Amino acid sequence: MKREEKNLLTRQRIIDSAIVEFGTNSYAEASLNAICKIGNISKGIIYHYFKDKDELYLVCVSECFHALTTFLNNGETVFCKFEEDMKRYLDMRHEFFDENPYYSNIFANAVLQPPKHLIEEIKKRKVELDTLNVNYYKSALQNVNLKNDISVEDAIEYFLIFQEGFNNYFQNKTYDNFRNLLNDQELKLSKLLKTMTYGIAQEDGK
Repeated sequence: MKREEKNLLTRQRIIDSAIVEFGTNSYAEASLNAICKIGNISKGIIYHYFKDKDELYLVCVSECFHALTTFLNNGETVFCKFEEDMKRYLDMRHEFFDENPYYSNIFANAVLQPPKHLIEEIKKRKVELDTLNVNYYKSALQNVNLKNDISVEDAIEYFLIFQEGFNNYFQNKTYDNFRNLLNDQELKLSKLLKTMTYGIAQEDGK
């Protein structure tokens, strides 16, 4: 095996082990020692490929966001009725997290209760997923009769404000595990998206 191939395999083994650790514990609770034990690798090997715990965590976050975005992009994209469209989207997310429980924990930790010193770095890695979310919402809006003084651009801006405030709402909540946190977020998201959207829809008969 060539050295380059061996390096890639070793790096990936570190990442896979880190995904298990960060997918089981929060950033604060996770440790490089545990990652070493999971992957049967030395801490020196980790530091050869990654600067520190922060860099390794962010790589895992990026892998999580990319995997979720790819999964959603491969899902059904027929838009017919807003409520059904959004339910389909949330069902796809739920399916992904059921199939990838480690990513479920990483996502909840990174998005809803992120390490404060990594918030901006996490945002940078979430751009692709955020773009998908906006495009999906924009497509679903095609089946909503907006009020005369509300444009699609206005609706998207309100959606972005809503998304940021909604995620911030969970930052100081206490949960016994991140899966319960994510389940609570998904449940509230479904209800609040409907409430927000029909708050900008034209009233019946007008």
